[in-house]
Amino acid sequence: MILDHMRPAHLALATLVAAVWGINFVVIEIGLDHFPPLLFSALRFLAAALPAVFFVGRPKVAWKWIVGVGLVLGVAKFGLLFTGMDRGAPAGLSSLVLQVQAVFTALFAFVALRERPGRTRVVGMAVALAGIGVAAFDEGASGPLLGFTLCVAAAACWGVSNVLTRKAAPPDMLNFMVWVSTVPVLPLLALSLLLEGPERDLAALRSLDWTGAGVILYVAWVTTIFGFGAWGYLLRHHPASSVAPFSLLVPVFGMSSAALVLDESVSGLRWCAAALLVGGVALTSLAAPATRPGAPDASPGGGDPRREHAAASPGPV
Repeated sequence: MILDHMRPAHLALATLVAAVWGINFVVIEIGLDHFPPLLFSALRFLAAALPAVFFVGRPKVAWKWIVGVGLVLGVAKFGLLFTGMDRGAPAGLSSLVLQVQAVFTALFAFVALRERPGRTRVVGMAVALAGIGVAAFDEGASGPLLGFTLCVAAAACWGVSNVLTRKAAPPDMLNFMVWVSTVPVLPLLALSLLLEGPERDLAALRSLDWTGAGVILYVAWVTTIFGFGAWGYLLRHHPASSVAPFSLLVPVFGMSSAALVLDESVSGLRWCAAALLVGGVALTSLAAPATRPGAPDASPGGGDPRREHAAASPGPV
C-alpha cells in the first residue's frame, strides 16, 4: 500500500510532481503558439541543460547511454510529440496517449532485455492497446489522426529510451537528465532549420515575449529540474513500488487542466479510452515481470536498486 510507506508531505510532493507533469501539456500547447515545434523542443533542452549542467556534477554513467537516450528521447520522442501537438493532437489526449509508453517499454524490454512479461502484465498491455484503439477511433472521427499517430510514435520512442535508461541504470536521475538534455539541442536546431526554415525560427525568436519565455522556463526548469529532482528525492526515501503509481495521475491532471484552461471537450469515447489506458498502464507498470530461471528478481525492490530507480521514473514530459 502506498500510504504504508509515505508521509503526508511526501504524498503531497508526489502528487505535485504528477500535477506539474500533467499541466505541462497545456503549457506545451501554449508554447506552440509562440514557437515552431522543433525549435521549441530545442529551446526547452537548452534551458534545461544550462546552467544546471555546471551544478549537477560529472556524468555518472557512460557517455554512450547519455547520447543514446538524448537522441531517442530528446530528438525523436519530443520532436514527434511537439510536432504531433502542433498538427492538432489535443493537450489532454496527448497526456493520455503518451502513457502507452508503458506497453512499448514492456515489449522492448522483452526483446532487448529478455524480460518475459507475466500474465497480468500481458492483460494490462492488451487493455491499454484497446484504449489506444478507442482513442484512435474517436480522434479519427473528430480530429486530425496524423497528430494522434505522431503522439503514439513518440510513446514508442519513449519506450526505447526507457529500455536504454534501464541498461544505463543511472544512480542519480536528475544528473542523468540534465546531461541527457545537452544532447538534443544541436540536432533539433539543425532539424528545425531544415524543416521549419530559418525565417520562421528567426521570426519566433524576434517576437519572444514574457509568455514565450515563461513557457520555456516551465517546461525546462519546473518539469525537468524540479520534477526529476523531487521524483529522485522520493525514490531515495521510498520503494519504487510506492512512488511509481503516482505517474498514473499525470493524464488525470493533463486532461483536467486542458479542459479548464484550453476548454477542451472530453467525449464519452475519450473517457472510455482514458479508463482503458490508465487501467491497462497500471497493470503493465505495477505487475512484476515473470523472471527467467536463474535470473535476478525483477520485481520492485529486487535486483539492482539503481535499475529499479531508473525504471520507476515516468520520464520527462
